[in-house]
Parts: sequence; structure tokens; C-alpha cells
Amino acid sequence: MKFVKTYGRSKATADALIETLEQRGAVNIARVGPVVRRILAEVRKGGDAALLRYAVKFDGLAKGQDLLVSREEMKAAWEDTMPKLQAAMMVARGNIFGFAEAQLPKEWMISPVTGVKTGQIVRPLGSVGCYVPGGRYPLPSTLLMTVTPAQVAGVERIVVCSPKPARETMAAAWLAGVTEFYRVGGAQAIAAMAYGTATVGRVDKIVGPGNLYVTAAKLLASSECGVDMPAGPTEIVVTSEKGSAAGIAADLVAQAEHDPEALAVLITSNEELALEVSTEVKRQARRNMIAKQSLAAQGCIFLTATIREAQELTNRLAPEHLTVDSAQDLKWVRNAGSVFVGDRSPQSMGDYVSGPNHVLPTGRVGRIRGGLSVMDFMKVITVQEYTHKGLKEMGPHAIALAEAEGLIGHAESVRVRIR
Repeated sequence: MKFVKTYGRSKATADALIETLEQRGAVNIARVGPVVRRILAEVRKGGDAALLRYAVKFDGLAKGQDLLVSREEMKAAWEDTMPKLQAAMMVARGNIFGFAEAQLPKEWMISPVTGVKTGQIVRPLGSVGCYVPGGRYPLPSTLLMTVTPAQVAGVERIVVCSPKPARETMAAAWLAGVTEFYRVGGAQAIAAMAYGTATVGRVDKIVGPGNLYVTAAKLLASSECGVDMPAGPTEIVVTSEKGSAAGIAADLVAQAEHDPEALAVLITSNEELALEVSTEVKRQARRNMIAKQSLAAQGCIFLTATIREAQELTNRLAPEHLTVDSAQDLKWVRNAGSVFVGDRSPQSMGDYVSGPNHVLPTGRVGRIRGGLSVMDFMKVITVQEYTHKGLKEMGPHAIALAEAEGLIGHAESVRVRIR
């Protein structure tokens, strides 16, 4: 990991590095943009033929193999899963389900004046596509994290796409009751769900994490299909003054092992802690090749002059995962996908069983939204109702505003109902 002081003679170097990290999302996606555009265009034009060609080339689909994973395959995978893992999946799904239920928005009506009612109703999306990565590791947890809140929201049609789905992922699909599961991934899966093919019907919205190609595909397809957020290679920031060096290092290594593109950062004004973590990271990552690679390429330890500077830098980076020392720190946190409080809250718990979603914003999108929630699968629709009395009281104000804007028809549509 790079060890950089944000003050003194290394300040200019630190400033340049921080600016680079602030641009990480846009720069990385631009790198794969041309390839992704070509894949999207070909699947959109060629439909199943193009989709199958890419699935064979990139996803390991055998020629003649069905894209659709059958319920029988899912059931067999579940029955072939060790009871210990079955129990873990059931606990995770239960906690995700409970957390999503607690997030459900409420319907309500108010009456600002007599004869006027305004409020909101809540309706689920008609269909969603859940992308589950399937490259280096099986990710049954991601299937549960994306499918479960959609079910809580009441979405009628839920599609899952995952390349080379592992037994564990198919087992999770059986547990969750998934009925439409395709063994295809990458930009080609995003294209199929966004534009539709003869086999894969288009969906209203696509959610889920993925590599740079998947993230770029979601952004490029978002003009015609809703997407949740850029949820690309993992990011972790630990902002600490008194944490355990071994625990901090363990979290940094754990998140770094997701992807060679992962970003792992420690921010502290405690030089002793910074040096201890640096040593611990090297020791713990020694036999973890992917973590070692990403930590060498993107890992950073920022030593700040003050605690306040550490806090400000954290909010500038707007990390996907953030660990802080205590609940008091929540007062200064403004930008983050999900926050873990204290040395006994490893980020891996949030990846699996806590309940809050592990599909989180990357590339500084934490400045504008949090992680995936039940709200991503719902629409809040506003409602207005007037009686004649209410319109007589409120209507003249609307007429005045309409006439001020020169919209005579707007004014008349109110006036004709007041008479």
C-alpha cells in the first residue's frame, strides 16, 4: 500500500493522488466504454444469436446448452448443499427480508386546507433484472441481496442473470423461489435485460454489482432501462484513530480480495496506527494473490495532520464501505454507501448476514445515494383530490401563477371548474 502524508513536503503528491481517486469511476468506465458499446449494439440488433455468441465466448456456455437454468437444477443444487451452508443462507435471507420490510415506504394523505387532499400511494415495479457476478467466486449472497428486497416490494417478474452459475448460487435461487434464471453475464446480460431478446424479455430496471464492463453497460443502457447505481469494483475506507491494526488490516485485505481493481484505503492522523496497519496488511495479504495485487495497485494509507482533516478526506472519497471508530463518528459522516461502527463490526458481516444490502454505490456515487434498498423496486406516486370548496379556495392562487407564466390554458382549466 502507498503510504502518503497529506501535509509537509508530500502534500502535493497527496493532493494529486486524492484527485485521481475522486475521478476513479469516470476514468475506469471510460477505459472499457468502446468494447461495451459494441456488445450492447450487437445484442440489441442480433438478439439471441448475438447473446448466445457472447455467452459461449465469455461465459463458458456450452454449445447447445440452454440459457435458462431450470427449477430442477436449482432444487438439485439446494439438496446438494451442506446443511451448514443451507442454514447460513436461510439466516441471511431472513435478515435481508426483515430489513427490507422495515424500509417499506408508507402510503399517506394530508389535507392542507378543507376540501383538498394530497398524498402518496406506493406501487412495485413490474419487472426487474438482478445481476449476480459469477467470475472468481460464487456469490449466492448477492442473489439473496438483490432478489429478496424485490420480493418484499412486490415485484411480479424477477429475472436473474449470472455467468457460469455455481451450485451455491443456484441453491440460493431455489431458496429464494427464483423462476427465471439465465446463465449469461457481462455486458451481454445487461443488454439482454435492457433491450430484450426472444429468450430474455426486457425488464423495467436492472440492479446488482459487477465488474467495469457490467457497470459501464448499466450506465450506457440507462437511457432506456432503469438502473440502480454504479456498483463496480469494491471500495473500502477505514477512518480510525484507535482501531485494532489487525482488525483494520483484515477488513482491507478482505475487501481487496474481491477484484484486482478494488480500492482499499486507511485514513488516520495516528502515525503509529498507520505503520502498524501497513505491516499487518503485508503479513495478512502474503498468500492472498488478488488482495495483494489490488493493494499494491490501489491501496493507500493517508496520514493526515488532524482528525478533522481525516474526516473531510473521508467524505471527499465517498466510499462504498466505511468503517469508523464509534457511533459518535456518525455525526460527521455525510457520504458513504454503508457504515460499520467499531472494531467488532467487520465489513464481511454486512456482505453476508446483517440485513442491510451489500449492493452499494461506488465511484463516489455515495455522495448522492446509499445502497440498494426496497425503495429501488418501488414507485411513490403522488395523489391529489379537490372538492368544489377546496378548489374555490386554492384555485385563484394557481390561476395567478399560471397567468404570470403566460399559460392561459392552465389558468382556464382551473377557472372553468370553479364556476
